[in-house]
Amino acid sequence: MNIFGIGLPEMAVIAAIGLLVFGPKRLPELGRTLGRTLKGFQSASSNFEQEFRKAIDSEADTVVTATSVAINEAPAPAAETVAPAQATTTASPVPAASSAAAAEPPAASEPPAAAA
Repeated sequence: MNIFGIGLPEMAVIAAIGLLVFGPKRLPELGRTLGRTLKGFQSASSNFEQEFRKAIDSEADTVVTATSVAINEAPAPAAETVAPAQATTTASPVPAASSAAAAEPPAASEPPAAAA
């Protein structure tokens, strides 16, 4: 038997200490008071849990309703076909280098020719 993480031997020790501290006349009264207090906490916890669940359920229903309304009122996709864009060239052509200029090497990079 394990209540609130307290086993039977621990409960017996607590009861013996309570009997010594409060006496045999007040111990039953304290037990009843403790039982009523625990019952009150349990009912308050149960009420809180029920209210919390109601709030979550009503919020979930609101979201589901709003989503279904939004889906039903959504416009149908357009059935138009879009023609592909035609390729156009907007860049101007780059002039090619002349063949004469390409054949001439730069003068500074050549060593001087030796006379024969």
